[in-house]
Amino acid sequence: MPSKYRPQLFGWIDDLDKGPRYVTSTDERLLYANDNYCAFIRKTLGNQLFYLFISLLCTLMLIALIGIFVFIIMLLLNEPNHTMLAFSIFVSFIAVIALYLIIPEFYQNLFAKRGEPIIFNRKTQKVYINESYFFNFKFWRNPLMFLLPAKRRIKEYDWTDLHGIVVHNYSRNALTTTIMMVCKPGTHQTIDHIMLDPARSGIGSTFVWAWINSFISYSSSVNLNNGRYLTTQEDKFTRNYIKGQGWPQWMQDAFNARSLDELTQIKQKYGIKE
Repeated sequence: MPSKYRPQLFGWIDDLDKGPRYVTSTDERLLYANDNYCAFIRKTLGNQLFYLFISLLCTLMLIALIGIFVFIIMLLLNEPNHTMLAFSIFVSFIAVIALYLIIPEFYQNLFAKRGEPIIFNRKTQKVYINESYFFNFKFWRNPLMFLLPAKRRIKEYDWTDLHGIVVHNYSRNALTTTIMMVCKPGTHQTIDHIMLDPARSGIGSTFVWAWINSFISYSSSVNLNNGRYLTTQEDKFTRNYIKGQGWPQWMQDAFNARSLDELTQIKQKYGIKE
């Protein structure tokens, strides 16, 4: 049975239901939680450095390959060898496409800030992201965006419009990725994607999704003190992961909003239009 969310993403495995789960342990990506909000990072430092190295190596190799075959093509234009010329053009074309696909991976790891934390407020049912533009789950991109490697997108979403799916990344290690599909209200039509839990294997493939759903549902199965920072260490958490990372001040205040009315007051204070 195909995904109910359209358009369906390549490698789709399963749609995820919302609602509380029985959670027995914490996860290394849980940074902080209190009675109002929780915060998860989406890239551990080790993964970020590993994929940064791999993507940089691939980028340099592809650039070198393109340079070599462009040089060969220029030589063949003076001394035509139609078979070799066609082969060189074909290889160059494939290498350019591969470079187009690998550069976003390089950018997202190079410019990811502190693991790209994502914030879930259960009192207002709002979700906040401040992430690299290239962290977004997209296949086709405007090539001009490659000239803006540090571009970020900062968004507020309604939890009711976010729906989880799992996709296969087709690596030799059979890793899966949990993605939140942003849908038009009341529909299954996807208008955006949010990477929630990249590169996970086995039983842990939907753990983050389960924890977040249990948290938002006020399930007793979640322990607010199981994150990297205790509930009493909010100042330390915000100092290390939020302050100076480009989060608007109104969003920082909105993390702890205890109702939609309080959130509206915060937005009015900072002149934020709905």
